[in-house]
Amino acid sequence: MKQELIEMLCEKSFMYSKEPIYRLVSGRQSHFYVNCKPTTLHPKGMFLVGHMVFDCVKEADAQGIGGLTFGADPVALAAAFVSYLKEKPLRAFSIRKTQKDHGIVKWLEGDMQPGEKVVIVEDVVTTGGSTIKAVERARAEGLEVVKVVVLVDREEGGMEAVKAHVDSIEAIVTVADLMAVYQKREVVSNT
Repeated sequence: MKQELIEMLCEKSFMYSKEPIYRLVSGRQSHFYVNCKPTTLHPKGMFLVGHMVFDCVKEADAQGIGGLTFGADPVALAAAFVSYLKEKPLRAFSIRKTQKDHGIVKWLEGDMQPGEKVVIVEDVVTTGGSTIKAVERARAEGLEVVKVVVLVDREEGGMEAVKAHVDSIEAIVTVADLMAVYQKREVVSNT
């Protein structure tokens, strides 16, 4: 299943250039760009992501799964759906980028209660900044973050930065995995 996910991410969500033409959130230019949404919003992608993430969290003793909107939303929803099918239900939640300023002022949307254990998910980690923000906001809502699961690690120090905030962190796919498939496809297309 992991290889299928890597192939799909490479086909739908990964772009590479010999020149660093892709501008990142940090403002830095990169040789590659990863946009997981074409994969995580695809039916087959949801199936693969949901199962792979659930396999990472099934022993985490958590009641919820979520992260910073919008990248984490389809990942959390797919995993929550699979968790119900596997009879180990996790409730999905979403963390806002800006705090709600009307009604009940809060960072989080979903059916979570203070004191519950949660897993934070992220589609792509580069520096870890948005993942750390999600961890902090979940804690501000009274949740106990027991694990972080990342769909794609760009291998640029983000995992280590997040590890300073959460003891358990795991990446399903790395940029090295994507580059290996990309390079194989390039060899085939050039022959």
